[in-house]
Amino acid sequence: MSSRIETEADIEAGLSALLKLDSRFAEISALAGPLPLRRRAPGFAGLAAIVCSQQLSVASAAAIWGRLAAAFDPFEPQAILSAHATKLKRCGLSRPKVAHFRSIARAVTDGSLDLSILAHLPADEAHRALVTVKGIGPWTADIYLMFCIGHADAFASGDLALQEAARLAFNKRKRPTAKQLERMAEPWRPWRGVAARLLWSYYRAVKRRDPIPVQPAR
Repeated sequence: MSSRIETEADIEAGLSALLKLDSRFAEISALAGPLPLRRRAPGFAGLAAIVCSQQLSVASAAAIWGRLAAAFDPFEPQAILSAHATKLKRCGLSRPKVAHFRSIARAVTDGSLDLSILAHLPADEAHRALVTVKGIGPWTADIYLMFCIGHADAFASGDLALQEAARLAFNKRKRPTAKQLERMAEPWRPWRGVAARLLWSYYRAVKRRDPIPVQPAR
C-alpha cells in the first residue's frame, strides 16, 4: 500500500520524515512556510483537466475547462467518445487535445487504464501505467499522481517550475534537467511528493509569486 497525502496532517508527517532524510530541507522549510495540499478530484475528469491545462495559461485553461464541464455533465469517458470533434473544438480544445481526450477515454472505457488502482501502486509503477496511454506524457502522469491521487512519492521532475525551485533552493548555477532532478530526489523517497510541495513553496517565498506547475515545451 502506497502512502497518500490526503490532509495537512499527512503533509506534516511527510515533512518530518523528509527533514530526517535530508538536513538541507530544514532551512528551506523555515523559509517556505506552510505547504499546500492542492488536491484535485481523481478519475477521468481530473486527468482530463490536467491534459486541458497543458501549455496554456491558468486563465485560458480554466475558461476552456469551464466550457467543457458545462457541455459534458457529467464529464465521463463515453460522453467524450460519442461527441463530435466539432463540439470539443468549440469548447476550445485543439485538434491534438481532442485526440488525447479520446485516447484516454477509450483506454478507461476498455479497461486498459484502470485509474482506480493507481493509488495502491508504487509511484514509478503507477507512472508507467499512465504513460502507456497516448496523450498522457510524463508531466501529466506525475501531476495527476501528485494532486489527484495524492501519492506521497510522486515527483514531477520534468516540471519547469520545480526545476527552477531546486536551482534556487540548492544554489545551483543552472536549472537541473529532468534527469538530474530525478537523481537529486532519489534520497527523498518515499516522500518526494512532499519534497516537491516544499520546493514549490520555497520558490513562492523567494520569488513572491506562486509557481504553478509548468509542463516543458515539446
